[in-house]
Amino acid sequence: MTYRLDEAVIPSGSDVPVEPLRRAAHFTGEPGCIAAARAFAGDFLEQLRTQWCASIGARSDGAVLLVVSELVTNADRHSEGPYVLELEGTDTSLTVSVYDSSATLPRVFPRDPQRVGRHGLEIVRALALEVGVERVPVGKRVRAVLDLAGD
Repeated sequence: MTYRLDEAVIPSGSDVPVEPLRRAAHFTGEPGCIAAARAFAGDFLEQLRTQWCASIGARSDGAVLLVVSELVTNADRHSEGPYVLELEGTDTSLTVSVYDSSATLPRVFPRDPQRVGRHGLEIVRALALEVGVERVPVGKRVRAVLDLAGD
């Protein structure tokens, strides 16, 4: 049961979902896909707030949108086809997974402030609790787990 007090949701404890919230979106690489992926992630965060009663602060909100931007941009630039953004979250964590058709695993470059570009995965690693890359039958999956409770 959820109680409302001056439009604020107050969870009673018995109304928190058991299964994580999951959503996925397919992108073709057309212009505007990266912005659409960010909007999709923003809507997902709002669903976590309402359905999971997650208190997600501005810092975590920004980190999720930045990770989504970086991973989707990499898929857009380095794959030869469509890609899928999959989000899975609870009140304390969110997993961002991007599947694309390229079997080439991303490279992590050493820190170099003089380098122009190629900082995307470095940024994701700085923001996420865990980052993983694996080949899948149709290409690869890049996965980042973020802490939402750290604000």
